[in-house]
Amino acid sequence: MNWKPTSAARPPPSTSSRPDLLAKEELLTLDGQIDEILPDGRFGVVLENDHRIIAYTAGRMRRFRIRSVVGDAVRVEMTPYDLTKGRIIYRDRGAGPAGGGPRKGNRR
Repeated sequence: MNWKPTSAARPPPSTSSRPDLLAKEELLTLDGQIDEILPDGRFGVVLENDHRIIAYTAGRMRRFRIRSVVGDAVRVEMTPYDLTKGRIIYRDRGAGPAGGGPRKGNRR
């Protein structure tokens, strides 16, 4: 008996071997400047192409208590599906004091 596998028995081709397939979602990274502080940890950001978006602070920035104020230069990640919202992933260091001073209490 000569048995040949049918097309249903073959495993599907892996996407790692196909460079023409892209990820489900490519994020856009743009630079901007904070121009307004909004409630609930959100910020109004004017991008370098003069578009204004609403952005929130990324989890790592919240975890390490990185504070942002009006006038800070920031880097924002956006999804191509909604170009009015974004996530602040990096705050450029300004000309402020270095170190931030002593910490209060024994918080971890």
